Amino acid sequence: MQYKSMDEANKAVIEKISGSAPFLVDVVPAKEKIKELNEGKVLLHAGPPIKWEDMTGPMQGSCIGASLFEGWAETEEEAVRALENGEVKFIPCHHVNAVGPMGGITSANMPVFVVENRSEGNEAYCIMNEGIGKVLRFGAFSDEVINRLKWMQNVLGPTISKALKLTENGLNMNVIIAKAITMGDEFHQRNIAASLIFLKEISPYIVELDIDDNDKKAVIKFLADTDQFFLNIMMATSKAVLDGARTIQEGTVVTAMCRNGKDFGIRISGMGDEWFTAPVNTPQGLFFTGYSQDDANPDIGDSAITETFGVGGMAMIAAPGVTRFVGAGGFQDALSTSNEMMEICIDQNSNFTIPTWDFQGTCLGIDARKVVETGIEPVINTGIAHKKAGVGQVGAGTVRAPIGCFEKALEAYAIKLGLFDPEE
Repeated sequence: MQYKSMDEANKAVIEKISGSAPFLVDVVPAKEKIKELNEGKVLLHAGPPIKWEDMTGPMQGSCIGASLFEGWAETEEEAVRALENGEVKFIPCHHVNAVGPMGGITSANMPVFVVENRSEGNEAYCIMNEGIGKVLRFGAFSDEVINRLKWMQNVLGPTISKALKLTENGLNMNVIIAKAITMGDEFHQRNIAASLIFLKEISPYIVELDIDDNDKKAVIKFLADTDQFFLNIMMATSKAVLDGARTIQEGTVVTAMCRNGKDFGIRISGMGDEWFTAPVNTPQGLFFTGYSQDDANPDIGDSAITETFGVGGMAMIAAPGVTRFVGAGGFQDALSTSNEMMEICIDQNSNFTIPTWDFQGTCLGIDARKVVETGIEPVINTGIAHKKAGVGQVGAGTVRAPIGCFEKALEAYAIKLGLFDPEE
């Protein structure tokens, strides 16, 4: 369909977002949904395309851990040798309807959430949250990490899958998000309310299951202990919704933001699958005892899909308590951040109203034109990984999406529309 104007095209894109109907319907091994993972040694990663030699320490560490988890190698040295020799193929998560936190490394037998966007009939996937401490997403690959991944593969994933099958239609994500945002979540650095709502919704079904009682107890305890469990569900939800909106291939609405530790990449509605990249920034924030800014890894992960959806750093005002955690000040700073983010967005999403913002809706539709015109770069709430593989998370903070991505995207779209000739 041809739209009469850019504004009309953008309005159609954001109506797809606000009219979406995402449901969490299953948890399955990634290879069941992503056929590319059945084609030998294949790993998915966060961000736009990247080669092994260009990956930062945490992402390389995650690749080593995934190789050990899949049984491709017995030792770290064996894994590194195979990765350096090109025996493993790398694919961005975004290229196969998926997203991944931090390194984003996803392998065939890792369980993934399946979120179905019923308004468009598409699905998206994300690996499950491992909790805190030494975890694969931050580049750790000790026995503790691999054993937890095996437990998630054999117990956690199948248990939640069976429980979801007892629900009538899966879990309605819009309902959970709407509730949790009124309880202080912004869905990137703070997911406590949503994780507890998920636990409340799923526990009665887990209790009904004909499985070992010890497994039931272990699963429920893990869900109760993991404050960020919902983040990965939110990532899959955001991806499903924004991929549904990408069916309209016109306009300047940002449909993806992600980073791989080297490049920050965005997509806009009018340019389909094409990536527009610029060097990533390094997050600034607060650090755990014993660590400092010098230890911080450059920006990494697909979790900025939440900001693309309009939450996370865009909705800082929904979670003023988190501003201290990410080193962004207090309530007035949270208010200023969300007000500033509205300057680069087209509208507000009335599905998700924020009490601390006088019940205004979350930001809806980052417009690449407004980013370039105002010079305001989208703000992202993020965990900070240590730059060395295996150390893990060392803090939390904020980072800005580099404006160069948006400038490149607009220039390419202008050429596509015949509004600009690079040869002239």
